[in-house]
Amino acid sequence: MMLRINKERCTLCEACLSTCPFAALERVGDEIVVLDTCRLCGMCVRNCPVEAMFIEKQGEDLTEASLKETRNVIVIAEYDNKQLHPVTLELVGKGRAMADQISGELACVLMGCDCDKEATSLLEYGVDVVYLYDHKAFGHFTIEPYTNAVEDAIRDFEPAIALFAATPLGRSLAPRVAARFRTGLTADCTTLEVRENGELVQIRPAFGGDVMAQIITPKHRPQMATMRHKISEPARPRHNPGSKVVRRELTDELLQSGITVVNVQKRPPESSISDAEIIVACGRGVGNRETLGLVEELARLIGGQVGVTRPLVETGFANYRQQIGLSGRAVRPKLLITVGVSGAVQFTAGITGAETIVAIDSNPEAPIFQVCHYGLVGDLNEILPILIDSLKG
Repeated sequence: MMLRINKERCTLCEACLSTCPFAALERVGDEIVVLDTCRLCGMCVRNCPVEAMFIEKQGEDLTEASLKETRNVIVIAEYDNKQLHPVTLELVGKGRAMADQISGELACVLMGCDCDKEATSLLEYGVDVVYLYDHKAFGHFTIEPYTNAVEDAIRDFEPAIALFAATPLGRSLAPRVAARFRTGLTADCTTLEVRENGELVQIRPAFGGDVMAQIITPKHRPQMATMRHKISEPARPRHNPGSKVVRRELTDELLQSGITVVNVQKRPPESSISDAEIIVACGRGVGNRETLGLVEELARLIGGQVGVTRPLVETGFANYRQQIGLSGRAVRPKLLITVGVSGAVQFTAGITGAETIVAIDSNPEAPIFQVCHYGLVGDLNEILPILIDSLKG
């Protein structure tokens, strides 16, 4: 539901401003604006002397015919005013494949400042329509304008599916957009599949990783999900005649924000485990710091980085930036060596893109041996020294 104001009836008497217990109404120029603090209590509706205010119901179940008509896919790009985030092309690749499967079109929402070049470049990867919101208000992420822009694009394009990145920006933006449309949202999906009827199957671990839940949104649109970086293959260049960039009208209402960005301090760039081509990942089976030292030595000798599972972060053996898995980073290395990793779903969800996986563990029944390409069963403290000595000599 959403609070609406009939501007033709409104006399700007401001009776609603004094009535609202949440200070969620504000006069801006010649209109009354509803702020995000509105709780839909209805006090202003009941007290408006000219009955200019009403609560609009949204998100009613769609009819079967309406569900069949909704076939398009939209993805939300991320741009930092220098370049597109790499996850954008991963979303585009996944969105293009799904749109083709259900005979729909693919749109992309791009918000930023001076980003015409990036908008045009997206057309080269199979995007049919780019909704461009180019303004200094989008120079840095502020939640209100970004939410308004995405809502505007979705209402115009009417997609069946909307995909966001599972980044700090996407995790903040997607829930607000879902609330605007009264629809469902599944976060941190590890797999996305689409059925012939346009129904999106959103797959992610649940109940502590004991099951892989398949989540659907059968009666509301758009179906919304966030997808993590490095989970999917990036889109490849694709000739797409008839594609276009649509520069959207930027009204004062769309750009309005209660947040003013005063200063931005960027962190110095850090090497990320997500970008490593060779990783040696260790888990609970390592057991002690001496064995961890062997893992670090092995990684150094083969020019790799050390990754860890969640238990090693929780016990203080490693930094959270090294964590791989559902609650850590997703990786796509050319070579991944796991040491003492059992292979729980929380971990394997983050390594689906690894080209070659070599597993070392003492338990021959460990689930990691079901996903690896090569396996070594034995005592870590016997196997690791042999590998290290062979590399040294």
